[in-house]
Amino acid sequence: MSDDCLFCKIVAGEVPADIVYENEHVVAFRDINPQAPVHVLIIPRQHIATINDLEPGNADLVGHMYLAAQHIAGVEKLAERGYRTVMNCNQDAGQTVFHIHLHLLGGRQLDWPPG
Repeated sequence: MSDDCLFCKIVAGEVPADIVYENEHVVAFRDINPQAPVHVLIIPRQHIATINDLEPGNADLVGHMYLAAQHIAGVEKLAERGYRTVMNCNQDAGQTVFHIHLHLLGGRQLDWPPG
């Protein structure tokens, strides 16, 4: 855990969030600035700042993030119509909180290419 990380504080229960799913590996909550009708952030309980900081031993953890996205997409009724998952890495890609997180977006037609 990083003392100055907003997402670590959400994991620890120190900062409130609209949590929609959690297990021993991840916590998922609604984005406070949604870019789609459904916009959920899926974060690992373990603090990892960026995708560049991932190590081979984190492969299962990233898999758990995507399995959580799959589950949430089903609960939110997005699976049939479709949804997008996005991970940003560093400032130029739009990462604003330096704790890896997977965006799950859906509930409307998503344009391509993004941003």
